[in-house]
Amino acid sequence: MGDWWTGPMLGFDLETTGVDPTTARIVTAAVVIVNDGPTRTDTWLVDPGIPIPEGAAKVHGITTEKAQAEGTDPVKMLDTINHILGMWIHNEGEGPRGPMVAFNASYDFTVLSRELTRHDTDHGEWAPIVDPFVIDRHLDKYRKGKRTLAAEVDHYNVTLDQAHDASADALAALRLAWRLPQVFPKLAAMTLTELHDAQVGWHAERQTSFRDYLTRSGKDASDVSDGWPIQTGGTP
Repeated sequence: MGDWWTGPMLGFDLETTGVDPTTARIVTAAVVIVNDGPTRTDTWLVDPGIPIPEGAAKVHGITTEKAQAEGTDPVKMLDTINHILGMWIHNEGEGPRGPMVAFNASYDFTVLSRELTRHDTDHGEWAPIVDPFVIDRHLDKYRKGKRTLAAEVDHYNVTLDQAHDASADALAALRLAWRLPQVFPKLAAMTLTELHDAQVGWHAERQTSFRDYLTRSGKDASDVSDGWPIQTGGTP
């Protein structure tokens, strides 16, 4: 079926302690489910167990003190998220299931994977995933300008309620996933499995090109990963 964007979708987003997904810790997390009924939003504030750098706190507004005073244990959060994502993927409960949606999914799902490993918690199965960041970079690769979530929602004329709020970012990613097949008919003709597999290839192609560019420029390309939605390399 090619109407995956008109049915239920699950949005996922994290705010963290840093930009490196192999070492970042989760500070806030959100799962937003859109279906025929009311939108369901689950959010978590987490004590990451390490100080939150000032730069990260300026982005998402969560200080070390706030996380320590109000945050939940990361293992409890991870168990709950794993349960929700597992039920979604395995179509448990009422009604059909659509994609999991994350903007720049290789960041969020790599962070999640590393956190699960760090806390010795079982990993789930995460597919099919729709990543508006990967799709936009591939299908409109020559457009100039930033490719941040804020830039893309502006370009595609969808709403972002509050940047760097996990639930708002997750909902904006869902809106992009709904909008993009209307802009690019190629997506509308694809099944979820076809789209997921295509994104694996599109991301790898982009990263390979970037790695080659760095190498030609005499720069270090050792940390460029072509894995999607989970990056390879680094340490938990």
